[in-house]
Amino acid sequence: MKLTHQKTLVLLYILTLTTALISKFYYGLSFFVTLILGLSAIKFMLVAFQFMEMKKANGFWKFLIIFYLVVFVGAVSIILR
Repeated sequence: MKLTHQKTLVLLYILTLTTALISKFYYGLSFFVTLILGLSAIKFMLVAFQFMEMKKANGFWKFLIIFYLVVFVGAVSIILR
């Protein structure tokens, strides 16, 4: 494994632990739902661009992934408020 993969993996562990702690202690607050969705989107971006090699893909696919995440997180956040 490359060093960047290891750093990304450690960051994913930290984000997962943070998400779990937020969901455990701040259950039911709408702001934290949006925060958890945002952290999940960051984790998705890290996995897609680092481990699935999307950083070498065509710009259209990069735009499509980012656009999908913004629309999805925005729609779910609006629905849950």
